[in-house]
Amino acid sequence: MKKMHKIKNKYSHQIKQAAYQLGFQYVGISKAEFLEEEAANLEEWLQRGYHGKMTYMENHFDKRLDPTKLVENAKSVITLLYNYETPKKQADETAPKISKYAYGKDYHFVIKEKLRELLHWIQCEIGEVSGRCFVDSAPVLERAWAAKSGLGWIGKHSLLITRTAGSYFFLAELIIDLELEADGPIKDYCGTCTRCIDACPTDAIVDDKIVDGSKCISYFTIELKEEIPTSMAGKFDNWMFGCDICQEVCPWNRFSKPHKEPAFEPHPNLLGMNRREWQELTREVFNEIFRKSAVKRTKFEGLKRNIRFLD
Repeated sequence: MKKMHKIKNKYSHQIKQAAYQLGFQYVGISKAEFLEEEAANLEEWLQRGYHGKMTYMENHFDKRLDPTKLVENAKSVITLLYNYETPKKQADETAPKISKYAYGKDYHFVIKEKLRELLHWIQCEIGEVSGRCFVDSAPVLERAWAAKSGLGWIGKHSLLITRTAGSYFFLAELIIDLELEADGPIKDYCGTCTRCIDACPTDAIVDDKIVDGSKCISYFTIELKEEIPTSMAGKFDNWMFGCDICQEVCPWNRFSKPHKEPAFEPHPNLLGMNRREWQELTREVFNEIFRKSAVKRTKFEGLKRNIRFLD
């Protein structure tokens, strides 16, 4: 038993070191098991209709909660955080705003490649290990796994917060059939602070750790495919893609540090465009600036709709 513990500990340490070498800032490990507490929370969130028109959230309920339904004989969930914080800002303060996570190349591609490298390293250095890589593209409750493995805690705005570097991180997972030494959760350090709740212009944060997704600016500007309700007029604080308000006001983000990922650097023209240039945005300019960006998800017509809505 003692020998098995030492082996699990050794593998966990080796995998974490390999992940750090690939540029991940934080790595945590959990036992791959059913997320019992999250099951009740997810069910209630869906019943309240907080997913809005995101009907895909209703699909694969069991897979979201049980990693063994995603990877056969899964034993461990490795959660990794990749920093995207940048001090760079749009030059024109009156220009429609874009969430900083979308400044550079689409994170799905950047991080997925690093996860594949990590899985390949595990298979080469440790042995025959099966697993799958996940970057916000499958039914995985990423923040739950991150909190479970002690990488941080889930803040009142429902995002993961780390004690030493804030919340500007992409989350990713490797679910594998190798048993590893698991980490444990840490306490919640939000305390009585309600800055994120108070700052949200659409009142999307309805309770501690509960966000009504159907009221979130990110939902309206990215997920919603139809016209934005007129009842939301004047409430977007000039955000045309995504929203960073709840993170901007969070005291823990005073500890955030600039990323070191060249792929996340913005297109040379992105931050320099003024309000009028955004209003007159052409398909050609859109395709050039956002060629490999997450903004392509909303498509040219969607971004134009968002910009019009702000006028």
